[in-house]
Amino acid sequence: MDRLISIAMQTGNPWPMGSHFDGHGINFAVFSAHAKAIELCLFDATGSQELARMMLCGHTGDVWHGYLAGAQPGLVYGLRAHGPWRPERGHRFDASKLLLDPYARDIVGEFIWPDVPVASDPLQPLPTPVPTHDNASRALKARVVHDAFDWQDDRPPHTPLADSVLYECHVKGFTQLNPHIPAQLRGTYAGLGHPASVSYLQSLGITAVSLLPVHYSVDEERLVRMGLSNYWGYNTLGFFCVNPHLASGTDGQSPRDEFRSMVHTLHAAGLEVILDVVYNHTAEAGHEGPTISFRGLDNASYYRLSPNNPIHYKNFSGCGNTLDVRQPKVLQLVMDSLRYWVSDMHVDGFRFDLATVLGRGDFSFSAQAPFFAAVAQDPVLSRVKMIAEPWDLGPDGYQLSGFPGGWLEWNDQFRDSMRRFWVQSAASPQVPVANSTRGDFAMRLCASSDLYQGRNRAPAESLNYTVSHDGFTLRDLLSYNQRHNLANGEDNRDGHGNNINFNCGAEGPSNDPAVNTLRASLQRTLLASTLLAQGTPMLCAGDELGHTQGGNNNPYCQDNPIAWINWTDLDSNLLAFTQRVIALRHQLQPFANHWYSGVADAQGICDLSWWNADGGALQYSAWHLPLDRTLACLIGKPGRSATPLLLLVNASASPQVFVLPKGEWHALLDTNHPRGEADWVASTFAPEPVAAHSLLLLQQINPQQLLKTSVEPT
Repeated sequence: MDRLISIAMQTGNPWPMGSHFDGHGINFAVFSAHAKAIELCLFDATGSQELARMMLCGHTGDVWHGYLAGAQPGLVYGLRAHGPWRPERGHRFDASKLLLDPYARDIVGEFIWPDVPVASDPLQPLPTPVPTHDNASRALKARVVHDAFDWQDDRPPHTPLADSVLYECHVKGFTQLNPHIPAQLRGTYAGLGHPASVSYLQSLGITAVSLLPVHYSVDEERLVRMGLSNYWGYNTLGFFCVNPHLASGTDGQSPRDEFRSMVHTLHAAGLEVILDVVYNHTAEAGHEGPTISFRGLDNASYYRLSPNNPIHYKNFSGCGNTLDVRQPKVLQLVMDSLRYWVSDMHVDGFRFDLATVLGRGDFSFSAQAPFFAAVAQDPVLSRVKMIAEPWDLGPDGYQLSGFPGGWLEWNDQFRDSMRRFWVQSAASPQVPVANSTRGDFAMRLCASSDLYQGRNRAPAESLNYTVSHDGFTLRDLLSYNQRHNLANGEDNRDGHGNNINFNCGAEGPSNDPAVNTLRASLQRTLLASTLLAQGTPMLCAGDELGHTQGGNNNPYCQDNPIAWINWTDLDSNLLAFTQRVIALRHQLQPFANHWYSGVADAQGICDLSWWNADGGALQYSAWHLPLDRTLACLIGKPGRSATPLLLLVNASASPQVFVLPKGEWHALLDTNHPRGEADWVASTFAPEPVAAHSLLLLQQINPQQLLKTSVEPT
């Protein structure tokens, strides 16, 4: 290090951003449009002792840069930004703050909140910042990395959307309590890549794991003072850095290599890896939040500020601040980060939290926003899966079906419609349920054509789900009317209420066999509706096992058994049922990935038609009868089955006799059975009435011509 300090800083290059070793030295490049100078601070290997400071002597455009000849990977550094303290103009420079490089690949240290709560920045203009001491001893620093991972023959699966089944899970929550994973690997990337995890995922039949955030994140001060943490990780600080707390450190692997080993293993098993990413805000929060990186380097560029009072931040995320991707260098940061995770870490796609933020211009959302254009033309990112959570908390923030073609979107209308049709009607079978009709059910079952077809979007771009990480588990949805979130420390005010009002027995576990039978049946029916529907299905980890969180529908801060999957208390029948449904989806692809016309072809076969239970065509006002909850869907031209398929749907409270279309029909799935088993052949009538709150899937044998006798729902 002494030799390094004696070498003068050279000008270097304004690219690439961050710190990069070229074999002879390290180049540093830092963006700040409003700083007067950027200082590079060097530390010992632990980051505890500051050894040298030097100014980045190059300044090209808005990039400050410099080069240290002879410097080697492993060097630990931080930044200090010199500039005006003018919060009323959006500037919050304070050279006493050591700042983290936004492009850090490896972060040294732990962010520790001070004993005294952080005081807010002044709300009135002041000529100088509130006096602060030098924070170098406890500030987070970056470590220069330069490694080559042996990917061997790694091949991304590139699973077509039509064949994709996503599995949303948390690295730790999925593995922490699995007794088949070695104790030292539980809760980690290595645990997810362990043969016990991989074989389970393969046997389940999913094609991709959609991981809750693995970027380096920081726990909010409020949670830390309550003894909690941000378990979900939606509070990102390092967009290029894996969360080291999810690494086991076994075999001397760095967190980066452990993550890459996990990806390599999952790819070898035919499984894609999709990351939930948070580019809508950062861990620095609002004007009362800490200055760790972006705020100190160039607050007015990185964040969207209130134009009338730049002391405050636009808060379209609900977390205090909003990244300003209108700024070219901020957009570049996001794009560079995404490319890094695909090119260097080999991930297969992204789910964007509050993705509407990324398409906001000065006033409103646009599918032609620069971010979307940048992704579409990018030779790396245009080839991977892009999934939007299509809303934020800003004006006109709900943008379901408004994203560019090729993007998938979380379809909450599918979620709400399926819950209303199956669950709310079961709770009050004689009471009309608002916005819940056979027409609405059919529309959602067929990829929400009212939303996507007119925009020239493919059916697979509707990502269908009934339950996600954000809310009740499937089991709890059917077991609790009220949220039970007291452990979160917010007096049970956080999280969403259960808008289903499923009053079928005691709150929580029940000793009533009838209640438990109904709950179990509805779990299976909701799973089948999601996994068989047209579009791309997503299953929330643990729902196939009967996972419960004790009624906590917002366990974002519960890094404990409340949120971890309990593998010793699983519903083996429900698991077998889920495996059966997913296998049928792969085998038959009930709905093709194109829009159906409802028109018969030259042979008289209608590609898709709808029927009443009595065998008559379902049409006109019958679609909207408020208490009629039985219908049949005849898929004349399925995606993969060589013969037509038939769905018999009975969401009523009583068994229902169905008249079958002509021909012989082989039953493949019955959600009334604990494992979904069905194996009978019938014509004219099903051998028994279809049970209440259940769904049957049948396949025609010895097919005959199916004439058009119905119309699509309107």
